[in-house]
Amino acid sequence: MRLLKKSILYTLILIVIGILITLGLEAFIEQDTSNRIYAEVNTVPQAKTAIVLGASVYSDGQLSPILQDRVDSAIDLFENDKVEEILISGDHGSDNYNEVDAIANYLIKHGIPKNKLILDHAGFDTYDSMYRASKVFNITDAIVITQEFHLPRAMFIAKHLNLDYHGFQAKEREFKIETKIMKREKLANYKALFEVIFKTKPRVLNKQL
Repeated sequence: MRLLKKSILYTLILIVIGILITLGLEAFIEQDTSNRIYAEVNTVPQAKTAIVLGASVYSDGQLSPILQDRVDSAIDLFENDKVEEILISGDHGSDNYNEVDAIANYLIKHGIPKNKLILDHAGFDTYDSMYRASKVFNITDAIVITQEFHLPRAMFIAKHLNLDYHGFQAKEREFKIETKIMKREKLANYKALFEVIFKTKPRVLNKQL
């Protein structure tokens, strides 16, 4: 019985330590990137390129609410002359799932010229998108667009890849961020830390899949 109590106690201590480390890492990443994140169109600095980070697309090609908010924010930046072009970086890992073309179709439908779009079909995660924007597409200055909960990690990766990028918080409509997304985001901070420390490379290093 005494051994069982000790085991439970040690388990609880490890859980608490794990939670504290996770929250500490999250706070560190937010602090490390806060001076490069903007919430208003009129305050974000100008850059040549807006980078839209992909998210879920429905089977009929419609953008999920989270993704639509990112894309609408890119349109705002373009229409307010904050950027000259838009890099779409998303998952097109199979023939029946294509975030990139769905975003491009939406942008064109909303008045963005096709020749102002750059398509990255191998932006499978945030690190790949940031790395490929620089090393594959030669983007030297950019505004990265995603939600507030995701943006610090994206900017942390960009900063530690020595990229001169800024972040813009996507406008948010009335939808609830699922708890599982927030949990996944906290765990993804560990992955980002590992990637920037060891300078990992994406599995695709050319423009075409």
